[in-house]
Amino acid sequence: MSKRPNTRKFQGLPNQEQVLEFIKSSDSRVGKREIAKHFGLKGQEKIALKALLKDMAEEGLIDGGKSAFHRMGGLPKVTVLRIVEIDEGEPVAVPESWQPDSGAPPPRLRVIERKKGKQSGAALRVGDRILARTEEAGKGWLAHPMKKLPQQEGAMLGVVEKGGNGDAWLAPVDKRIRTSSRIADLGGAEDGQLVLAEPSGRGRNAAVKVIEVLGDPLAPRSYSLIAIHKYGIPNVFSQETLDEAERAAKLPLHDDSREDLRNLPIIAIDPADARDHDDAIWAEPDGKGGFRALVAIADVSYYVRPGGALDREARRRGNSVYFPDRVVPMLPEVLSADVCSLRQGEDRAAMACHFRIDASGKISNWRFTRAIVQISEVIAYEDAQKRIDTDEADENLQNLWAAWKSLASARSDRDPLDLDLPERRVVLNEQGQIEEIAVRERLDAHRVVEDFMISANVAAAKALESKVQPIVYRVHEAPTREKLIALREYFDSLGKNLALGQVITPGLFNRMLKDIGDPAEKALIMEAVLRSQTQAYYGPNNAGHFGLALGSYAHFTSPIRRYADLLVHRALVDGFKLEQPQPQGDLPASSGLAEKDREDLGKVTDAISVTERRAMEAERDTVDRYVAAWLSARVGEVFSTRITGVQNFGFFATIVSLGGDGLVPISTLGHEYFSYDEAARALVGEKSGTRFAVGDVLDLRLGEANPLTGALKFELPEGGGEKGVEPRGKRPQSRNARSRKDGPRKDAKGKHVTGKRGRPGNIRHQGRGKRK
Repeated sequence: MSKRPNTRKFQGLPNQEQVLEFIKSSDSRVGKREIAKHFGLKGQEKIALKALLKDMAEEGLIDGGKSAFHRMGGLPKVTVLRIVEIDEGEPVAVPESWQPDSGAPPPRLRVIERKKGKQSGAALRVGDRILARTEEAGKGWLAHPMKKLPQQEGAMLGVVEKGGNGDAWLAPVDKRIRTSSRIADLGGAEDGQLVLAEPSGRGRNAAVKVIEVLGDPLAPRSYSLIAIHKYGIPNVFSQETLDEAERAAKLPLHDDSREDLRNLPIIAIDPADARDHDDAIWAEPDGKGGFRALVAIADVSYYVRPGGALDREARRRGNSVYFPDRVVPMLPEVLSADVCSLRQGEDRAAMACHFRIDASGKISNWRFTRAIVQISEVIAYEDAQKRIDTDEADENLQNLWAAWKSLASARSDRDPLDLDLPERRVVLNEQGQIEEIAVRERLDAHRVVEDFMISANVAAAKALESKVQPIVYRVHEAPTREKLIALREYFDSLGKNLALGQVITPGLFNRMLKDIGDPAEKALIMEAVLRSQTQAYYGPNNAGHFGLALGSYAHFTSPIRRYADLLVHRALVDGFKLEQPQPQGDLPASSGLAEKDREDLGKVTDAISVTERRAMEAERDTVDRYVAAWLSARVGEVFSTRITGVQNFGFFATIVSLGGDGLVPISTLGHEYFSYDEAARALVGEKSGTRFAVGDVLDLRLGEANPLTGALKFELPEGGGEKGVEPRGKRPQSRNARSRKDGPRKDAKGKHVTGKRGRPGNIRHQGRGKRK
């Protein structure tokens, strides 16, 4: 039975404190319906409750979706957890989905298993998934399992390690899992091989069995394969999907309803290693100080019809996933890399966005058509930039740059958030081995294409609004009040002022950054501003785009790789009446929006927001592994680093020249106590006053680099102290913590002792995971 606190009925709408108390004290799921029932609300009071909950969310008091709420910054009352460790027989779990904007590591929960007499129920093992009720206890969290959930796709991924006594263990490649699992069935796998395994046996016989051998974990292409399996990214198309793609690719292109734009010298500017080309641009002076402009996008909606096998698979994937060595496409290659790719000199189906740019850079008079285009040139960013810089650009490029300068002027007036964040680029040779890892150079050529794409995205959103069509908005909400308060406290610790009484705009942050001359201090402030931002998402309701300082924004420009853009294209087909549905063999007749999506667009936008975050994490994890592999030959070298995060157990730093976050454990900082100043995001030495704060630049020695997990470990160049201490106020380490820190136990002969506390193997997870 779920506990329902204080069942008496209240009179009228509750206040914020009463709602928070009800959410906090309830043991079960709390949504708007439960709150209304508890407080006895009816009619107009329910409408007022909805507004109250919205205000509380905006103020950072609560968090949650449409159906459930929990206190901001905490965990939902009921959520899915994954067991990552067995500590002296006690399971430890982390949230299966943890994406806080603060970048804080996921909380670790002690799982309290229910006992049946003297015997416990089915023992939980590393990798198990549970639905659990969470409870905050002191400074920690407890989890009370409600039921065990089935395993997800992908099972457990790890490396086989054989002990001296003949036992075999699975060392996980997920740095959040810090213990190995005994292998009961090797399935032909050999020592050191990367494998997929699934749980086998129960209780004392709990182990795993190998279900697939993936090969050498350090071989080229293994790092992306690890991410694909770890995150359950669909990477194999069914034969039904492939067959439909082949039929769709043969659809007739020439149609009287299409606008013929093959006479325009449209240019595609892309990365030199681009795997597809889904956008191209053109502009020419209009004789009035402005420009006529065009953004041509591959007409994916013509080939991928709603309701077919192609559509179902694209929806399931949500987006393409890009790794240094491969791409996992949203659509089969015959579409993504062939008929939907705007190739130079070949006729292609396109959705064309026509608009005008006036002398001040504002766009107007937009319209959308289905067209036939023939790209005059596909050019790399670097080559386009070189032509401009050396005065070798033809009239087409010169027109694009001139039009962009007008767009850039309007962008400057709009004053969107301007954070100069470096992007890592992994360069591989033909054998798939790392050739170079560097920070990607930011060119004006990138900004030209970016501003044309933003213009088309704005035009798409506004055009659909004028046609009263369903819209998949790209939403980036302003920072919550809770985050702004935390940011203000942090600025106070730096002697800077952030007045919350004023309207918070991107320009406010830009002016702060502009006035800072010291690069180290600027990086510190930039990091703090970035942490204060909310996460962008897709949704049917417009809440604006704070970062771009735009009132209406939709993704229109990449339907090859984003399902959100495909939905926008379908809505444009309907809104501008760009087709008359007609039979196309056994393919769906219509390329407009499906009726089910019109009725509940929020369902699909929620799903593709999740797949987008999944892709981002998988791509980031893979780059981390490549960086760790690149650095593994440079252990012992000293690098210039910048502190990116501080916690009570140490701080995270990234190498300035190429990225790669690593932990500096507090236990390596010396003999003195270091207290954790949460507001200042710093560790402070009790006697010396030494500070380690977010944004600080310092030299650190690379202590360890683990390519399998992507984990790095740094240390002070002088080596730090011989014996670490805990921050002030934190209890001493328990015996369990010490045993984990000391690693696997050995017997008198030096052999590994297999048991709850020890494990064989040479792959050890350092720290508690990279700050995200």
